[in-house]
Amino acid sequence: MQLEIMPRKKRLPAGRAPLLLLLCQLVRALDVPLDLVQPPTITQQSPKDYIIDPRENIVIQCEAKGKPPPSFSWTRNGTHFDIEKDPLVTMKPGSGTLTINIMSEGKAETYEGVYQCTARNERGAAISNNIVVRPSRSPLWTKEKLEPITLRNGQSLILPCRPPLGLPPPIIFWMDNSFQRLPQSERVSQGLNGDLYFSNVLPEDTREDYICYARFNHTQTIQQKQPISVKVISVDELNDTIAANLNDSEFYSAKSNRERPPTFLTPEGNASHKEELRGNVLSLECIAEGLPTPIIYWIKEDGTLPINRTFYKNFKKTLQIIQVSEADSGNYQCIAKNPLGAIYHTISVTVKAAPYWIMAPQNLVLSPGEDGRLICRANGNPKPRISWLSNGVPIEIAPDDPSRNIDGDTIIFSNVQERSSAVYQCNASNEYGYLLANAFVNVLAEPPRILTSANTLYQVITDRPALLDCAFFGSPLPTIEWFKGAKGSALREDIYVLHENGTLEIPVAQKDSTGTYTCVARNKLGMAKNEVHLEIKDATRIIKQPEYAVVQRGGTVSFECKVKHDHTLIPTITWLKDSGELPNDGRFTVDKDHLVVADVWDNDGGTYTCVANTTLDNVSASAVLSVVDVPNPPFDLELTDQLDKSVQLSWTPGNDNNSPITKFIIEYEDAMHEAGLWHHQTEVSGMQTTAQLKLSPYVNYSFRVMAVNSLGRSLPSEASEQYLTKAAEPDTNPTAVEGLGSEPDNLVITWKPLNGFESNGPGLQYKVSWRQKDGDDEWTSVVVANVSKYIVSGTPTFVPYLIKVQALNDVGFAPEPAVVMGHSGEDLPMVAPGNVRVNVVNSTLAEVHWDPVPLKSIRGHLQGYRIYYWKAQSSSKRNRRHLEKKILTFQGSKTHGMLPGLEPFSHYTLNVRVVNGKGEGPASPDRVFNTPEGVPSAPSSLKIVNPTLDSLTLEWDPPSRPNGILTEYTLKYQPINSTHELGPLVDLKIPANKTRWTLKNLNFSTRYKFYFYAQTAAGSGSQITEEAVTNVDEGKMAMASRQVDIATQGWFIGLMCAVALLILILLIVCFIRRNKGGKYPVKEKEDAHADPEIQPMKEDDGTFGEYSDAEDHKPLKKGSRTPSDRTVKKEDSDDSLVDYGEGVNGQFNEDGSFIGQYSGKKEKEPAEGNESSEAPSPVNAMNSFV
Repeated sequence: MQLEIMPRKKRLPAGRAPLLLLLCQLVRALDVPLDLVQPPTITQQSPKDYIIDPRENIVIQCEAKGKPPPSFSWTRNGTHFDIEKDPLVTMKPGSGTLTINIMSEGKAETYEGVYQCTARNERGAAISNNIVVRPSRSPLWTKEKLEPITLRNGQSLILPCRPPLGLPPPIIFWMDNSFQRLPQSERVSQGLNGDLYFSNVLPEDTREDYICYARFNHTQTIQQKQPISVKVISVDELNDTIAANLNDSEFYSAKSNRERPPTFLTPEGNASHKEELRGNVLSLECIAEGLPTPIIYWIKEDGTLPINRTFYKNFKKTLQIIQVSEADSGNYQCIAKNPLGAIYHTISVTVKAAPYWIMAPQNLVLSPGEDGRLICRANGNPKPRISWLSNGVPIEIAPDDPSRNIDGDTIIFSNVQERSSAVYQCNASNEYGYLLANAFVNVLAEPPRILTSANTLYQVITDRPALLDCAFFGSPLPTIEWFKGAKGSALREDIYVLHENGTLEIPVAQKDSTGTYTCVARNKLGMAKNEVHLEIKDATRIIKQPEYAVVQRGGTVSFECKVKHDHTLIPTITWLKDSGELPNDGRFTVDKDHLVVADVWDNDGGTYTCVANTTLDNVSASAVLSVVDVPNPPFDLELTDQLDKSVQLSWTPGNDNNSPITKFIIEYEDAMHEAGLWHHQTEVSGMQTTAQLKLSPYVNYSFRVMAVNSLGRSLPSEASEQYLTKAAEPDTNPTAVEGLGSEPDNLVITWKPLNGFESNGPGLQYKVSWRQKDGDDEWTSVVVANVSKYIVSGTPTFVPYLIKVQALNDVGFAPEPAVVMGHSGEDLPMVAPGNVRVNVVNSTLAEVHWDPVPLKSIRGHLQGYRIYYWKAQSSSKRNRRHLEKKILTFQGSKTHGMLPGLEPFSHYTLNVRVVNGKGEGPASPDRVFNTPEGVPSAPSSLKIVNPTLDSLTLEWDPPSRPNGILTEYTLKYQPINSTHELGPLVDLKIPANKTRWTLKNLNFSTRYKFYFYAQTAAGSGSQITEEAVTNVDEGKMAMASRQVDIATQGWFIGLMCAVALLILILLIVCFIRRNKGGKYPVKEKEDAHADPEIQPMKEDDGTFGEYSDAEDHKPLKKGSRTPSDRTVKKEDSDDSLVDYGEGVNGQFNEDGSFIGQYSGKKEKEPAEGNESSEAPSPVNAMNSFV
């Protein structure tokens, strides 16, 4: 059993009296077990107003229970109904239900009447309600000839329906011949009586098939009235012939079609009355005619309308109040209003009431000698009359019982005995109906019995209420006690709640509430008990809830739902969409904790709920999915207010796809001039659905609209209808008008033509006008076709002209154009600049000055001055050699300029020319100048050759740019130790005519760093740096050379190969032994002679750990290098790489990296730390193991 839980826990305090459950003598909730003697009780019966389908058998229900089982009998229309005499009537065995077989023969009308069932046994008789049996009726409409209705536009009209009376009443609706419902509105609507009301008619109301239908739901049939023809005409359409043959009475409700104030079509007059029964739906109706169509309003004169029970139907023409009560009585006023006036109608509402129960009598179980009472209280309007029956007989004529006493709506029983058992009926009736209730008095002497199954197990979620049942019976009524555990005391009421039906409630069950509970029932005849068991489970919780998600259409979204639950319960996870099942679609994937929706569609948006169910509880969590996308395109584009230069465009926005539309973009197409090309027209706010558009003349417009939201813009809408504007004279003239001559004797006038959109009409042309600015000539004009250029010939050279270009078309001229100034064609300048002067600023910069030329000699627009200059020769050389000329242009009227980037100690020549739009004028006389000396560039190269123990020889090439006369070289050098620290710096001056210098008395096997630069009178130039290392001791080198000579002998090579093979085998054996943990002699030798790659040079004898064969051109180890002259140098630090070349010493950069200049083939140095890829010589192999 699943029970709800309260959120807190209490402890049971000690010292209080046990709680005994004492029930009153009204045992309303106490059923008598069916194995005990009891009077009959009606359990099922047909409704009071029983409408049957005449096409089916009649079934009248009457079911009852009792001990002994009751017998049944029927009355029909107040007299005994002998079932056995009617072969069509049968009674169900063990039941009072009648079946009347009218499908084989007989008619339903034969069995129409009032039926009542009686169920009787030795303890009493119970009776059913009066069941009024009536067959359903769906009669046909009576035949009638309906004349066509003709009326004028604006008149009111009522089309009567008047359906046939049916049982139950039919549902009325109006349709046409195609079974399509007729549209209704504030102007046209159906009344409660089924008539169709027109407040005013319009020409579109003309039709020949106004048909009223009546649907009889009970028999599932629809009846149809004859079609009504309505024709609405205007007064102008009434010709003299029709006017002569018709009089006013033949016009239906003939009135003027002029505007008029409202009048009521229903109800009539200023006031009416309405009566309704309590509990029904109160429907009030007001329908008015008028022109314009009136609007209906409702008020309650003496109060307010009930908010939650008031509804408006039929375009507010009907006011409905559901579950009406006496408090809803009063005056209701409907108001019909249009601009010409208002009318009022007051409906007085009275609410009557059929009888309704205040306290219905309940079954009474008493033990002999006890007292009790039956109470029957009802109300109604008017107040109902209460009458009692005993076993179906009015109590006034029923057998006397000394134990009962009647006091109005109450029967009082005192000292009852077994013969007091009976069934009493209470009847409450007024003019609107009746109520009938059966209640028995059963006198029994029974010890307690517990009806709840023994050892029932209850499982409850912690912190929720636990309800432990203890259904019981006994007479006299037993008392109930509850105990917990085998030896527990009675439970007390401050913690527990004991209900009248014996149920024990634990308001807030906790883990310590688990256990066995015992229910004990006692009366004077005995005692009964029952044990039940309670288990408390942990609540199911959602520890990770799904979260709100926004996803674009076509994307994928995932919702997570993690659940924690009691380990003894098995939850099931269910996902819902909008409280229903997920769509049966493969795009929805559910795994343990996730719901994944792929390729999201618009209709996937909504609320997704994760529901975790166990047998005891369920929890849920929801999240909303919003599917967003760019908007759908707008539609229904419409052009209104079409004027010459404006039009109003309206549209209907498409779906915004859950992202608000921020703006609309409007584009246009000119089908006449640029078909298929769309242009931007304007943008409007996303709140607008109309735009006033400015138009140009003589354009065939089409428009389209795009909606924009935060995700982008929609596809364009369908194009609007085309709209051709009228032609007009041009609004604008051509732009970019210029006058420039292409030859010295012409003037070329150019402009940017108007496009087709700007032409405003057909026949676009241009009127071109010109005259000299400084003369008194009149304007000369010519009209040209739609071109962009006109050439005026025979003009003087470079004369200013005033120019204007005006557009015109077949309609007229554009506004007066603006005047621009131009010039006729230019010619080359005639005069060269004079008085050219040169001022040398420094060895690389000179300043040039000149006098301007007269303006008239320029014969064009002054563009500037141009300097041509070139270096004739170096000042240190005698031969002249012309080099490439350089040009510098100075814009405008400048008369001086700077020449940068000159070469020092050089001889330059220049001239100056004036420049106009046509070209350059003559050159000025050449001017010659010399630049002073500058500092030289770095020497072109620096090499260190022939290293010895204590000397190094330097060779260099002079600077490529001496920039003067070299005075000397400066050489600076300093030693670098193994930690890269620099020693003392030595400064040495070398004559400028030297290109080789030998440094002596250097330290052997030492690296030196050299700094070398040249000097002129102007100063020192850039330096070049290099590094080199002196050689090791010559004696040791000779010894190494002899070893290398031996290595070239064949016998020695073979010997060394054999030795190497033996050593290799020995090493493999030692390696295996060492892996087994043993000691061996070779290990000791290896410890004494470490790997040459990491063994430092032995300073005492200067030997190396390994040697290289002269034929092996690749170094074996980093730090081991052998030059080609078969001498061995002392090893330096690993950062210095001394390699070899064929007869030429290597050269090093400043950072110690090897340059490697060779006279022959250049060898590629292997990567540092890798051995040569060539096979090692026997000497190398031998030395590598020394």
